[in-house]
Amino acid sequence: MGNWNTTCACTRSKFTRKQMDSMDHNTHHEGIKTLKVNKVCNFSGNSDLCICVVTWNMNGQAVYEDLVELVGSNSKSDLLVVGLQEVPRKNIAPLLQAALADTHVLLGKAIMQSLQLYVDKHSVGGCGGLIGRKKGAVAIRMSYNGIRMVFISCHLSAHARNVEERNSQCRHISHSLFSKHRNPHSKPAQVTVWLGDLNYRIQGIKTHPVRNLIQKNLHRLLTGKDQLLQEAERGQVFDGYCEGTLTFKPTYKYDVGSSNYDTSYKVRVPSWTDRILFKIQDMEEIRASLHSYESVDDIHSSDHKPVKAHLCLKVNEQP
Repeated sequence: MGNWNTTCACTRSKFTRKQMDSMDHNTHHEGIKTLKVNKVCNFSGNSDLCICVVTWNMNGQAVYEDLVELVGSNSKSDLLVVGLQEVPRKNIAPLLQAALADTHVLLGKAIMQSLQLYVDKHSVGGCGGLIGRKKGAVAIRMSYNGIRMVFISCHLSAHARNVEERNSQCRHISHSLFSKHRNPHSKPAQVTVWLGDLNYRIQGIKTHPVRNLIQKNLHRLLTGKDQLLQEAERGQVFDGYCEGTLTFKPTYKYDVGSSNYDTSYKVRVPSWTDRILFKIQDMEEIRASLHSYESVDDIHSSDHKPVKAHLCLKVNEQP
C-alpha cells in the first residue's frame, strides 16, 4: 500500500487577514467554470483514473444503511474519496469499509474531531502521500498512477451573513496547504479537489420565493443568487476551479427524517451549502471530464443531503 506519513498543520498563520487578502487577490480572475456533465463513462480503460467524490454533513448521526446507499454503488471507481462533516463520536471507518464490502480498501484518512476525510482504493498497490490537518479543513496529499493530487474536505462558518469570513477561511486553508514557505519540498499538486460543507448560501431572495421555484423545478434560476459563484466571480475564492452545473436541488436545510425543507421557526432559505470543486494545474498535461454531479435525495438521517461527483482524468502523452 505504500508508506503514509501523518502530520499536523493546525498552527494558525502569522499573516493578518489584510495581508492574506492582499497576497491572494488577483486583478485578473476566472471565477468558477461551470461544466456540463457528460454521462457516458463505461470504465473501458480510456481514462487513467476515475474518482468518485462524496461529501456529506452527517448532523451527528450514523446510519449504516445510509452509508451503504452513499458509497455502495461506486465499486467501479479507482478511488473513492469521502469527506464527512459533523461526524458522530464513533469510528466511522469500519462502517465505511463494511459498506464497500470487498471492492475497496481504506488507503488513508485524516480526522480532526467531527471533520473526517477518507480515501479508499480499488486495489492494493504502490502509493505514497502525506496527510495534513488544520482548523476548518483536513487534507490528503497523494500520488496515483503518476498523478499528484490533493483532496481537501472543509467545514466553513455558517450563516448567510458570514460570507467574508468564509472567504477568509478558504484563503487561510489554501495558504496553509500550498504555501512554498510551509511546504518547501513538496511538488505542486496537478489536481486539487475541494469538497465539504462550504456553507455559502442563496441570498437576495426570501425563503418562500426560493421554495416556490424549487417546487416548480426551476431551481436553476437561483444560481445567480448563490454566494459561492458570486464570490468566485469577484475573484475572492476558488479562482480557476471547475464545478458541475447545479442541476440538483439545494442540499440544506431539511427536516431530519424527510425531504421537506426547514419547517422550524427559522424557515431557513434552502441553499447549495455542500459542494465539490476541482482544479487542474495544467490542462495540456491532464484532461478532466465530469460524469456526474448530483445530490442523494433518498438519504434522510441528516438535515443535509449528500453530494457526489464522478471525475475522470487522462494524462496526455508527452511528445
